[in-house]
Amino acid sequence: MVRRCLVTFKPFRIFVVGIGFFSLCFLMTSLGGQFSAKRLGDSPFTIRTEVLGGVESRGVLRKISDMLEVILKRMDSLSKLDNSSTSDARRLDELSSAINRFQPAGLVERIQAIAQNVSNMATRVEQILQNSVLQGRATRDGTSSQCEVPRDPRYPECPGKVDWMRARWTSDPCYAFYGVDGSDCSFLVYLSEVEWFCPPLAWRNQSSPPTQYVLQPKAPKRQAAFRTDLSVLLDQVGAGKESLSFMKRRIRRLAQQWATAANRLDATLEQRWRDQKKILVHVGFLTEESGDVFSPKVLKGGPLGEMVQWADILTALHVLGHNLKISMSVKELQGFLGVPPGRGSCPLTGPLPFDLIYTDYHGMQQMKQHMGLSLKKHKCHIRVIDTFGTEPAYNHEEYATLHGYRTNWGYWNLNARQYMTMFPHTPDNSFMGFVSEELNETEKRSIQQNKVNNMAVVYGKEASMWKVKQGKEGFLQILHRYMEVHGTVYYETQRPPEVPAFVKNHGLLPQHELQHLLRKAKLFIGFGFPYEGPAPLEAIANGCIFLQPKFHPPHSSLNHEFFRGKPTSREVSSQHPYAEQYIGNPHVMTVDYNNSLEFDFAIREIMRTKVEPYLPYEYTCEGMLERVHAYIQNQDFCALEPPFIPANFSRQGSAGGSRITGSLFVPRPNSTALGWASNVTAPAVWPPLNSLRLLVSQEGQSCVEACHSEGFICEPAHFRFINNKEALRGLKVQCEVVESEINHILPAFSVARRECGLQQEPLLFSCAGYSPKYRRLCPCRDFRRGQVALCRDCL
Repeated sequence: MVRRCLVTFKPFRIFVVGIGFFSLCFLMTSLGGQFSAKRLGDSPFTIRTEVLGGVESRGVLRKISDMLEVILKRMDSLSKLDNSSTSDARRLDELSSAINRFQPAGLVERIQAIAQNVSNMATRVEQILQNSVLQGRATRDGTSSQCEVPRDPRYPECPGKVDWMRARWTSDPCYAFYGVDGSDCSFLVYLSEVEWFCPPLAWRNQSSPPTQYVLQPKAPKRQAAFRTDLSVLLDQVGAGKESLSFMKRRIRRLAQQWATAANRLDATLEQRWRDQKKILVHVGFLTEESGDVFSPKVLKGGPLGEMVQWADILTALHVLGHNLKISMSVKELQGFLGVPPGRGSCPLTGPLPFDLIYTDYHGMQQMKQHMGLSLKKHKCHIRVIDTFGTEPAYNHEEYATLHGYRTNWGYWNLNARQYMTMFPHTPDNSFMGFVSEELNETEKRSIQQNKVNNMAVVYGKEASMWKVKQGKEGFLQILHRYMEVHGTVYYETQRPPEVPAFVKNHGLLPQHELQHLLRKAKLFIGFGFPYEGPAPLEAIANGCIFLQPKFHPPHSSLNHEFFRGKPTSREVSSQHPYAEQYIGNPHVMTVDYNNSLEFDFAIREIMRTKVEPYLPYEYTCEGMLERVHAYIQNQDFCALEPPFIPANFSRQGSAGGSRITGSLFVPRPNSTALGWASNVTAPAVWPPLNSLRLLVSQEGQSCVEACHSEGFICEPAHFRFINNKEALRGLKVQCEVVESEINHILPAFSVARRECGLQQEPLLFSCAGYSPKYRRLCPCRDFRRGQVALCRDCL
């Protein structure tokens, strides 16, 4: 007699089994709800490992466990049933009866510890159904012999992957989405056509190549046109969160300035062609899945810097005329990317529907979870908005793990320029920035006429920033001696006790009221935290002098809790290094707050000094549009960079292909730096090689510092052109040994030992690296006035 399985039963009988099983699930869900108030993180089917307490509890659980065993045994017997309708009906009735007798009397909270048995039963049922279907199908179709697992040396991982699929294919619904049904045939089809671990099957339709090899025709390029109407963008941002409301208010307030900036940049570019890009913006830190701790604090003095930057990024991309999609949830992310339903184990089969994806570290984790293998394939399209920067030593996963640079962030193996920072503090990364409100000439004159010379506003919206420690009470008393002190500290009903009585606290102010306060104040004073926020630039733009503390020693991940775990070794010498280094006196004063005489002198000096409102060009709307435009049109991390071989470049005017006899690098006039020889054909790269300035650092000095000391910026894109013996010869470095190694300080050399090292891993080219024993070869470049992100010929 031919054995049949459960699927040969009539629909009514399958219905009975389903009702019984889902009754059990409903029971467990109902019981789980009783405990949700105590353990919010637990679902009704969370497996718990605590030891059950109490005689009654153990007795109840033993009975439940015994009942589940009975059900499981009867499910096993069902798989062996023949097609006898009487026997089928009787055994299904027995199963239904067993499930119906399963009662919750006296269940306690720890009932969830046995939920794994329910999961096992569900898996057993599914396997019974699927295996029986497949056996019948293989017998009917005669395909069982065509699906033997191949032993092909070109696909050595195939047998192991098939074994994995046999055991785990039900672990993610995405496999079923791609047609996997539990048979070896379906495993092989999936592993050869969706993934790439097995060879193509001879009996499949070979006119349709595997999805990963399909070359999709490129869509025709479209020209981007500047936009000045922001209504579509405001609709895309959405609503429902205070963070989104804040971002939309900011977009509206700066709308006219964005429109003016667009018209100016359009004139500067002389209407040249700009490719319109399809761009996805996924704001990971605002998703519910990441916890979104920012939105509830918007109206309570919480940090706003990230929301300021994201609002400006969205506006810049929209104004530049690109095709923009905005995602604020994982569900939206999945929909936009077209990922298969499930847990992210399966790759995308079609082309990525976007040219660029802007996200953050939270978004990267979410994309890794839901894109599976596709993330590695498509990560060259990603741009990570990263406030504090990620240095190459932390970005290279294997190197970071082996050399102690591994943190909870970083380790994504991206090109370091794919990380985009709020300030230009990490040249290894790209500087994205944000914008501050720009004043017209009438507003500037009005501010200068209405400044209150003895009025100070404190930078600190949270009461915790005012706690008296590290001499804070002393310098506040000195400040009070000369000036009327104002605060904008959040409070609900009572004045925060941390704020001294002599401070006039306005509470948390809306942006326009804060702007009005800053336009009257002479001084904006920082307490040392928060680091590198947008507020000091806004204060300076409104005619304030910014006073900030100098840090001795500089704060870093080695000595300060805030930076610990961040993927950077950067040392912060003050609360706002950009303001100190790029703006400076008279708009910014950086002093030692622990030195009362120095602090007292600074206050008196500020009261004597008159300044005009000042805003660096790179933080205007036009400056940001210019910078983002240049990145989008010129940065391409998906194109393979061929190795640079100096011998392949010839002098202009020489016989075709003849080898050069002089150096590629020649001294620059009135400079210690070398530049690219003007009579040597330069490869077409961005930034162009005519911006290159080759320098040597001192021992223990990074290329960031070496370039800055000569008035340049370190340019990581140029490392590959100086990572050779030609550069060492041009700098007259004496090398007895030249070796290629993997180390983030290379290329570099030791004077004492006459050892030279070249970089073997391009992802570790690092402006930030340094060593007390080595001098580094540094690829510096020039930059546009007021726009350090771009060289003079980069636009």
